[in-house]
Amino acid sequence: MTISLISLDALWQDARQLNLPPLLAPWLLEPASLTARFKRHCQQFRVQVLNEQRSELPAFLRQLLPDTAAAQLREVILWCNDMPCVYAQSWLPQQTVTALRPLADLGERPLGDYIFQQPGLQRGIIEATQLDIALPLLSIAERCYARRSVFTLNGLPLLVAEAFLPAVALLGKTR
Repeated sequence: MTISLISLDALWQDARQLNLPPLLAPWLLEPASLTARFKRHCQQFRVQVLNEQRSELPAFLRQLLPDTAAAQLREVILWCNDMPCVYAQSWLPQQTVTALRPLADLGERPLGDYIFQQPGLQRGIIEATQLDIALPLLSIAERCYARRSVFTLNGLPLLVAEAFLPAVALLGKTR
């Protein structure tokens, strides 16, 4: 059974076709590593792992990760200067984790630090939506913009979704 903190079941659309808020558009459309972008904006950056477990892939995600019944679910918060800025959820199919062992043991290392250093990385289109985010431990209950992409790394798929929490607005102008 799937036990993710936030459901990604929403209407996702190609982010380039949407009228995105000017402050968030550069973040949502960032084609390179979001982790690297945050590190440019932060004096202190860290990852907080909320949940990591093998889980059944929800039916609404199966078209994105075909031939995947179960995957490693990882949910984290990206912190910038002690502000929770992004809730991220990744789905790593078992065949991907088996072939790329470092993905199984990331701990508090950002996923982006690993995948964006791999020469065989390809990113699918960036899709965006708005999600209701409820993270009681952080006193967050907001409707937030989110993005998702299917990556392939040496031909193996993984799905990454990131919801931009209110603190992103406090980072000021993008670099």
